[in-house]
Order: sequence, then C-alpha cells, then structure tokens
Amino acid sequence: MKIITVCGSLRFYKEMMEITEKLELEGNCMLVPIYNPSRANKDDFTEDEALMLDKMHKERIKLANAILIINVDNYIGNSTSKEIEFAKSLNKEIIYYSDKVRMKGANY
Repeated sequence: MKIITVCGSLRFYKEMMEITEKLELEGNCMLVPIYNPSRANKDDFTEDEALMLDKMHKERIKLANAILIINVDNYIGNSTSKEIEFAKSLNKEIIYYSDKVRMKGANY
C-alpha cells in the first residue's frame, strides 16, 4: 500500500475523483484536496483560508509516499508546479496521470 496525495488543477476534480477511487480500490490510501463547488474559485476564500488550505495540502504531501499529478490535456498550472517542486524537495515519488497515458512512473 502506498499513501498518495493527489495534486492538480481543481478544474479536473471529476477526473481526480474517478482516478482516486480506482487507485484506492487497488489498495492505496489516497489523500485529496478539499473541494466545495460553491467555492471553486480561489477568490472565494479569504487570504487566511487560502493560506490554511495551502498549508494543509503541503501536510498531505509530507504524509504521502508519493504524489499523483492529474494532468488532463497535459495541463500543469503554477500551483501544481509548486507542489511538484515541494514534493521533490522531500524526495517523494512523483507519478503523472494524463488522459492519454494510464500511469507513468507508477508500479500498479
């Protein structure tokens, strides 16, 4: 079993949840970002709330063995790029998922 933190643009939340469910059913412990469709825009959060959400996501990355990058249409935004760099600084395994390739770099 691996503990995997899911990273990527929340515009792909539906894909995140489908992939997360599949990998959890394969025996992985999946850590996902909090998402509330009524507050999907970063501007819907106060500065303190946004900072707290970012801090908690970094804690999920610290807890994980690996991070899973959901990169539909090869899109990796600024926030996700920062998450990748943070995970690399902690020597975490980086797994990329795209809509064209099932998994790159994963042992599933």
